[in-house]
Amino acid sequence: MAYAVKSKKSGKTYYLHSKEVKLKGDRKQRIFYFAGEAGKNALNDLPSGYEVMENKRTGLPMLRKKKK
Repeated sequence: MAYAVKSKKSGKTYYLHSKEVKLKGDRKQRIFYFAGEAGKNALNDLPSGYEVMENKRTGLPMLRKKKK
C-alpha cells in the first residue's frame, strides 16, 4: 500500500513517489513527489528524517526534512 496523505484544503488524497533523476554533469539525485494516483514509483513508507507539510495556499502536500 502506497503512503497516502489527505489534503486538509481540498480533501483529495495524494500518494508519495520517488525517482532518481540525472542532473547536469551526470550527477544523480533522488527526488520525492506526490501524485493523485499511486504509480509504479510509489513508496510504502515515509523516508526517515522527513515529514509531510501542506502548502497553505495550494493545499498540495510537500516533503521536507524534519526540523530539529
